[in-house]
Amino acid sequence: MARHKPDLAELEARIGHTFSDRMLLIQALTHMSAAGGAGAKSYQRLEFLGDRVLGLAVAEMLYGAFPQGSEGELSRRLSELVRKETCAEVAENWGAGAFVKLGGGEKSGIRQNRSVLADVCEAVIAAVFLDAGYAAARRVVETHFSARMHIYSKPPSNPKAALQEWALARGLPTPTYEVVEQVGPHHAPEFRIAVTVAGLESATGLGSSKRAAEQDAAENLLVREGIWSRPVVEGSEEHAHSAEAGDTHADV
Repeated sequence: MARHKPDLAELEARIGHTFSDRMLLIQALTHMSAAGGAGAKSYQRLEFLGDRVLGLAVAEMLYGAFPQGSEGELSRRLSELVRKETCAEVAENWGAGAFVKLGGGEKSGIRQNRSVLADVCEAVIAAVFLDAGYAAARRVVETHFSARMHIYSKPPSNPKAALQEWALARGLPTPTYEVVEQVGPHHAPEFRIAVTVAGLESATGLGSSKRAAEQDAAENLLVREGIWSRPVVEGSEEHAHSAEAGDTHADV
């Protein structure tokens, strides 16, 4: 039984763009297997372009949405938004898998392959760009990626690695950590640890283990220097209080 051929107009409506040249959309949905091995006729070349258009559009969005964000923070947010997993989610929301054109020897399950869906997402963005210009492509990106800007607002969970990466990128020595104080019973100790980066004032952190205290110290230094910013949940007095306390703690 032949597979029902989906209506491309439905996909255009979900994407938010009606193509003047629908062949661009068709190419963006054409898997290499259906292009006879010719990359120029599949989504591969469009994917290359779409990756760059997506990156520029997201960078522009972030620059406007987070006016106080440092270069490091904006770069982390950008990486999170343009990664393959996020692109695959967007393509899934479009229902793009049902529209992917496959060669006769390919199994239909490839339409749910997240790597394929991520590539299709980028290819579609490139197709919109070629069809109607950057402004149209940016509107599509903004429609489908802007809500995710705030979902991915929490800094990475490894402040020590982030601080070391930041220091080494600037030609500075690896940050050093020193136990300032250990209090509490043996079975439930609390550590205060200071982290030092050349040219910067030390910052301290607390934790029930040395590792946790080191992570806290690294995060406090990153926040104090404006490299990271703590996520803020609007309307949460408790969060606002904890953020204030954390900033005070970072200056200890």
